[in-house]
Amino acid sequence: MAVLLVTCLFPDEAQAMAAAGAAVAKGVAACCQVGTPVRSVYRWEGRIEQAVEVPLHCKTTEAAWPALESLLKRLHPYEVPEIVAVPVAHGLPAYLNWVEETLREPTGAATSADRPGE
Repeated sequence: MAVLLVTCLFPDEAQAMAAAGAAVAKGVAACCQVGTPVRSVYRWEGRIEQAVEVPLHCKTTEAAWPALESLLKRLHPYEVPEIVAVPVAHGLPAYLNWVEETLREPTGAATSADRPGE
C-alpha cells in the first residue's frame, strides 16, 4: 500500500483544524499537521490574486485517498480548493508502516501513543 502526503490550503486556522480533526476521526488520514499562515499569489478568473492561507498536510494511503479528497472538498469553502497528493517515495519504514496500519484499523483511529517514538 502506498503512503501519500496530501496538501490542502484553507483560508484560516479554524477551518484547517476542523478538517484535520475530521480526517483523523473518520479514519481517512493517519495524521495531519496544520501549518503557519502562508501568502499565496495566484491567477483566478483572469486576475492576479493574493491571500493568506493555512496549509494542512495529511498522511494517508492510496486506498484512503478518495475518501480524504471527498471529505476535504466537502469541508472546503473555496469553489476550487487546492487538494494535491504526492506519493511518499522514501520515509522511515516504521512511520510508513504506522500510517498503513492506522488506516487499516476498523475504527480508522489510533492514538498518538500508537505512533512510533511517542
